Amino acid sequence: MEPDNLERKAVELREANAFALFNHLEIEHVERDFAVFKLEIRPESRNPLGFVHGGMLAAMADNAAGFAAHSDGRTYVTLSSHLNYIHNQTCGVIYAEGRVLHRGKTTCVIRVDIKGDNGALLATGEVVYFCVDKTEYEKHAAK
Repeated sequence: MEPDNLERKAVELREANAFALFNHLEIEHVERDFAVFKLEIRPESRNPLGFVHGGMLAAMADNAAGFAAHSDGRTYVTLSSHLNYIHNQTCGVIYAEGRVLHRGKTTCVIRVDIKGDNGALLATGEVVYFCVDKTEYEKHAAK
């Protein structure tokens, strides 16, 4: 996909992603096989201990990885994901970076690193996507 089309497609994908919008996940950067999402930590981003909720970190991972996968113009759904929580923070900005490790005919494997605004590694893992026929997917999604 051409860089101009990729940026346009990324904006369209984000605008169609009510979950990301609701949770204030922002696209920081997207290119072929790589995407970065950003989150400014808010009170609703935190768990009862005041740290970023693990579910928010998982959501960031899935979004960054998903945009990296979609950068080839095909349609994907999450097949599996695994995230190792290393560290956390209570305020500031965090970034999720998704990088394609393998792109096959039907699957795409993405490595994800989530880092704090000081560069500390907060979480790392892998997300695997399954490539679907867009027409068939939209038909079933409409039901």
